[in-house]
Amino acid sequence: MKMFKTGFFIAVSLSVVLTVSSCEAVQNANSQQKGTAIGTTAGAVLGGILGNNVGKGGNGALGAILGGVVGGVAGNVIGRKMDKQAKEIKETLPGAEVERVGDGLKVTLKENIVKFAFDSANLLPDAKTNIDKLATVLTNNPDTRIYIYGYTDNKGKAAYNLKLSERRADAVKTYLVSKGVAASRIQTKGLGMADPIASNETDAGRAENRRVEFGIVANEKMKKEAEKIK
Repeated sequence: MKMFKTGFFIAVSLSVVLTVSSCEAVQNANSQQKGTAIGTTAGAVLGGILGNNVGKGGNGALGAILGGVVGGVAGNVIGRKMDKQAKEIKETLPGAEVERVGDGLKVTLKENIVKFAFDSANLLPDAKTNIDKLATVLTNNPDTRIYIYGYTDNKGKAAYNLKLSERRADAVKTYLVSKGVAASRIQTKGLGMADPIASNETDAGRAENRRVEFGIVANEKMKKEAEKIK
């Protein structure tokens, strides 16, 4: 069973409450105006709750994405661009788990997509082939920031796993940069055995927890261009 952060449930609950209130205020507006009003309110709530976690590892990729929610008309414009990029990733890299969250994308590459040598941050050949495909999409969509989070299972000491996950996240960044993705776009963080998405009591579950997650969000250029559209 997947595990979710408490902050996420709080954010969703509050956004639902405020969305209902917003609907009453805009019941006579057209669909675009409704989406804009609701997006602005929900974005403010989500950003306020999770924004401080960006860069600190709180909620991992989820925190990075929701911490930068834009909302409003600009959020709608950015959302359409992210929909396009999500489609490209799914088509280019089958097996990647791609979720549209807020104004961004959460991409999870499990061990069957990005595999490292045992107890190492060395990417295996198949992993490099898969990251090549992701690099193509990222270079074709340059106006984003990319947060990379490395995870391990719960075998071994927490401090060691944290360092290993950091080295693995850095290895993915290094390889992406070698394929043309600007280093200035990318931030990395290792989270070790935190945030398991499956049980660590089985081999299959531990394999799922050994993963790399990406949070892809609009950069300042994309935000400014989106804000110009009325």
